Formats: sequence, C-alpha cells, structure tokens
Amino acid sequence: MFNSYTELRKNALAILLVGAVFVLGGYVFVRNLTNDVSPIQAVDMINATIKSVQWGGRNSPTTYVLFLDGGATVLVNDDRPHLIGSRASVERVTRDTGFVSYRFAQ
Repeated sequence: MFNSYTELRKNALAILLVGAVFVLGGYVFVRNLTNDVSPIQAVDMINATIKSVQWGGRNSPTTYVLFLDGGATVLVNDDRPHLIGSRASVERVTRDTGFVSYRFAQ
C-alpha cells in the first residue's frame, strides 16, 4: 500500500477527496432513508403550470418542471403523461422531519 510517510503525504489530497465522497454518499443515503420512513404531517393542494418535461428512460420516471402559483419552481417525477402548458393540481407533502416534496394529485 503506502511504503513510507512521504508517499502517504503525496496522496493525502486524493485520500481526503475519496473519503469525503464516501461520507457525502452515506449522508445522502441516510437522509433519504429517514425521509422515506418519516410519517406525513400535512398534505396541501397547490395549483401549478407545467412548463417543461424531461422524458425518463426505460426504468426511470419522467421529470416535469412546474411553476407554482406562488412563483416557485419545483421538479416532480411521474409516470403518467401531462401536457406542457396545462394546469395541474399538485400536492405539497410535509413530513415530520420538515422535509417537503411535491407530487401530482391522484
């Protein structure tokens, strides 16, 4: 592996960067897991306009860019087709952890 302290010092930056990538990946994984198991606290109905779409591949959903009535822009994944420029009802889902996500109303 590393034969001397000098070789370790030469590769220190790469070791730190690889370690940081693993720590960041672990953090994202744990955060997503925590949000998935956290109970839903509130669901609010919001109106939005569909502005753009990115078609998903074979196993990935389609991503829609929505402009909410309040002026914010959000991304929503959905497998169902929606027309660009049309109005849509969107649910704002708030979880106990404070995490907020958006989804198309059923």
